[in-house]
Amino acid sequence: MTHPATPPDDTERLRQVALAVRAACLQAALDGYERAGLGGLCEEGRWEMVVDALQTLDVEAVLRALP
Repeated sequence: MTHPATPPDDTERLRQVALAVRAACLQAALDGYERAGLGGLCEEGRWEMVVDALQTLDVEAVLRALP
């Protein structure tokens, strides 16, 4: 699968977006896992909270926070 060439400025912007989304996902996962642990959930329940945190991540808020 090939992708059309992306202008350098667009490539850098896409990279910034990807990095911001990755960081937000990681933080959401860690926060969800921690909240579940504080709530007394078992390991399986903690991972379910991680998945829920990732599914409900506000991507629009991540994008708005970009410089």
